Amino acid sequence: MRKNHARRGINYEKRKAKQHGGMHIGGPGNPDYIRGRIPGEVKNRNTPITKPELMLLCQKGVREVDSRAGYTQPAIDYRDRYCSRLKLMKKGKVI
Repeated sequence: MRKNHARRGINYEKRKAKQHGGMHIGGPGNPDYIRGRIPGEVKNRNTPITKPELMLLCQKGVREVDSRAGYTQPAIDYRDRYCSRLKLMKKGKVI
């Protein structure tokens, strides 16, 4: 039996939350996991995170973002200049 896309995404979020030592929360408007006081987001998709998406995550108060596909160069430049407290990870490695 095949899993649907939403269930696969939730399972990926739970697995990443456990890898980061956090507790999975998820749901609309909430971070995917919290590790102590640090909220984190997990993105499981084939396209990199763009600058506007990263800007929204930074405004939302997220401190860690783990993306399977990575980030665009403008998104990395934005993080370096305006949101240096944001920790970007690709496949578990810090960028």
